[in-house]
Amino acid sequence: MTNYDDLREKLLNDPEIREEYDALEPIYALKRQLIAMRLEQNLTQEELAKRIGMKQSTLARLERGSYSPSLKSVQRIAKGLGKKLTLTFQ
Repeated sequence: MTNYDDLREKLLNDPEIREEYDALEPIYALKRQLIAMRLEQNLTQEELAKRIGMKQSTLARLERGSYSPSLKSVQRIAKGLGKKLTLTFQ
């Protein structure tokens, strides 16, 4: 039986899969950062969701990666965390 790391490495050796994986990285990096900021402020998903007028289940799906948030949603979350959203292109 193959473990997750072995399977991941095997799949990422496929150039098409690697390209799609790399294309998703900015979204997952953003989600990791949002989760980290929420935890740094000792907020539960429910507390942050109430603060920004979002359902806890919606915030959970966003953090889990079940869907990609809209820019508007990310702005709401940033504001709820007392942060300012800035975007850059490289």
